[in-house]
Amino acid sequence: MILYGMRASPFVRKAIVVAAEKGIALDVVPAGFGQGGDAFRAASPFAKMPALADGDFTLSDSSAIVAYWEALQPEPAMIPADPRARAKTIWFEEFGDTILQPAGVKIVFNRMVGPLLGMPVDAAVADAAETKELPPLMDYIETVLAQTGWLVGDGLTLADIAVACPLLTVAYCSETPFSAQWPGVRAWLDRLVARESFAGALAAEKAMMGRDLMK
Repeated sequence: MILYGMRASPFVRKAIVVAAEKGIALDVVPAGFGQGGDAFRAASPFAKMPALADGDFTLSDSSAIVAYWEALQPEPAMIPADPRARAKTIWFEEFGDTILQPAGVKIVFNRMVGPLLGMPVDAAVADAAETKELPPLMDYIETVLAQTGWLVGDGLTLADIAVACPLLTVAYCSETPFSAQWPGVRAWLDRLVARESFAGALAAEKAMMGRDLMK
């Protein structure tokens, strides 16, 4: 299978980690920001990352791709079968995608992406997101993790992957995700980045970006 996208994107990383956990082999092809060519545009008509090509089957959006893999290769399950656990997992993916990521992107764009692309940036926007928007979200994650050390149940699910990925992208340019102020979140992230799936994804990102997470 071919996955198109930029590795440091939280959504692309989410797909890469899920595939690794399931043992699905991927060829990751850089795409987005003018890269990827006709094959990427065919798989993702609106240039949404990541996009997938599985033979003649194409699909875009990380949530759709993960749902496809979950049906294609059910074990190990990333989305629990129990109705309440399943619903919570979907909620946390939505939280990661639509609440946590929009706060994080203000930091990442203005401190890392914008300068790399030579685009206008606003340091005050990044600072406000880091000091005002992100802490309440970190508080929420800390509270949930206090129950079992995982977001849903007592083991890894898509919930953990989907919430950790935006935080790990923020961690390239902010110490907040690994701050001692949220010891539960820090311990959880440390445990995740030590997993083979996350470690492999982050090693490939480091080779591309030439930088480590701020921990």
